[in-house]
Amino acid sequence: MARSRVPILIMGVVLWCCLTTPAKAEYMKYKDPKQPIPVRIQDLLDRMTLEEKIGQMVQIEREVASAEVMKEYFIGSVLSGGGSVPAPQASAETWINMVNDFQRGSLSTRLGIPMIYGIDSVHGNNNVYKATIFPHNIGLVKKIGAATALETRATGIPYAFAPCIAVCRDPRWGRCYESYSEDPQIVQDMTDIIPGLQGDIPTDSPKGVPFVAGKNNVVACSKHYVGDGGTTKGIDENNTVIDWQGLLSIHMPAYYTSIMKGVSTVMISYSSWNEIKMHTNRELITGFLKNTLGFKGFVISDWEGLDRITYPPHANYSYSIQAGIHAGIDMVMVPYNYKEFIDGLTFHVKNNVIPMSRIDDAVRRILRVKFVMGLFENPLADNSLVDQLGSQEHRELAREAVRKSLVLLKNGQSLNQPLLPLPKKTSKILVAGSHADNLGYQCGGWTMEWQGFNGNNRTTILAAIKNTVDPSTNVVYKENPNAEFVKSNNFSYAIVVVGEHPYAETDGDSMNLTIADPGPTTIRNVCGAMKCVVIIISGRPVVIEPYLASIDALVAAWLPGTEGQGVADVVFGDYGFTGKLPRTWFKTVDQLPMNVGDPHYDPLYPFGFGITTEPTTRQSDDNPFLSISSYFN
Repeated sequence: MARSRVPILIMGVVLWCCLTTPAKAEYMKYKDPKQPIPVRIQDLLDRMTLEEKIGQMVQIEREVASAEVMKEYFIGSVLSGGGSVPAPQASAETWINMVNDFQRGSLSTRLGIPMIYGIDSVHGNNNVYKATIFPHNIGLVKKIGAATALETRATGIPYAFAPCIAVCRDPRWGRCYESYSEDPQIVQDMTDIIPGLQGDIPTDSPKGVPFVAGKNNVVACSKHYVGDGGTTKGIDENNTVIDWQGLLSIHMPAYYTSIMKGVSTVMISYSSWNEIKMHTNRELITGFLKNTLGFKGFVISDWEGLDRITYPPHANYSYSIQAGIHAGIDMVMVPYNYKEFIDGLTFHVKNNVIPMSRIDDAVRRILRVKFVMGLFENPLADNSLVDQLGSQEHRELAREAVRKSLVLLKNGQSLNQPLLPLPKKTSKILVAGSHADNLGYQCGGWTMEWQGFNGNNRTTILAAIKNTVDPSTNVVYKENPNAEFVKSNNFSYAIVVVGEHPYAETDGDSMNLTIADPGPTTIRNVCGAMKCVVIIISGRPVVIEPYLASIDALVAAWLPGTEGQGVADVVFGDYGFTGKLPRTWFKTVDQLPMNVGDPHYDPLYPFGFGITTEPTTRQSDDNPFLSISSYFN
């Protein structure tokens, strides 16, 4: 009996071991970074349910996001709208913790597909406290793109809704400052910001395939496809009336170049082309962008872009979902009513209104970007880049960009008597104007808040002037002095800083393009009484001709951002003026639209104009070396 029990006992032990040994985990190709990306995409796509696929197509605002929402609805993306922050003056660590919390919700789903977080880093990581704010859409773009990528990644965010490659053909448009130029060639050249943001694309990379170099880079987004800068009278979200050849030659070239440089995403414009809403334009989105140009990244809607297909917005959302997805939009910036969108799209698919092939195309493109950027391997952000936010190196780059972007439009009442550069050492100078000591005005829209802000936390132009002049020079600041004050104080010269108040999008549309009050009064009171330099802070050319005769020197400083010291660097001669006008400066708004090459071209200052000066150590009223460059070479 004892002998017979031994083999039975051994068999029992073996059986117990087999039952208690964990089964080998299923090999999932999509989780293996050694597999080719197309293989990983197909493997994951084959595993996904309709619910999981549609979830990938949804981008929601952080205000309605949570780990639970991410998990329950399989949400593919989250964003911060303008001014949407986890806390006032939130630190980089606070941002990272928020993003990672949402991400953990996504990773806890059945397939563990990570979400991608996006933000409008349009001139630096401009939603974030203490970030470096670069001048809006100015040169040095590749370096600025790389710095912006680092400051965006510093907050745990891997996706920037930039660049805007609109060609602004009418400065009355409220988004003109987001455009590089009225000239399509300049806008095309400025797509160099894409390799700054994403990294340099390898020479053997297939055309149209998105590229992101690594954890120090971000996904870029060329926007707003297409023709947003050509609307009638510059009215935001309006109709661009132009023939096919005009669209191809003016508004499309920067998209060709963006795709060649590996841009990962393209955002659709609210505007229409010849009365057809771009969010419904299948011919241009699927037919031309995807099929003809070979774009392999994903197409994203603008904020509530589907809602605005109808008027009033959201009037027939079921139709809007059908029209937008059919047109070729892959990811929808919902951003709040995600349950309605998910239910609506699910209904259309189950009822064969939208084919599963269209859903698969959208999800395939979204997954391609996520795999390319390494999001599956590195879904959670860490604190390794937090010191990049507002770093001294980036501030110096922004200061250089300011210096190089200033355009000198007038210098003295005659060429033989230039006023600039100003002497640093003198008895007393007057600084006046609403924009001299206001960082919010200096930065413009899309800074801290969607519409910008009013206040200070970095170097204003007044502070820069005080930092630059000789310690013995008395700097007197009075925002809007009357003429009697100016005449009675025996100032050596005056610097007047005026311009536009911050704005964004439709709120910036202007039919008169005037300097904000009391700017014109300040110019008259100061420049009518003494030698003055007027510095214009604006996102576009504004009406200046009525005051020009009394102004001794005129500088277009655009929207210089946080580093106002760059303005003083040039005004006082440590560096020369080198900037040229990227857009035409009109005489009166009645001339608009007016662009270089037009038959009725009669500007106050032509496209490409800019007076150049040499650096000088001027301490008296000696003339600097001076030259005028009328057009780009």
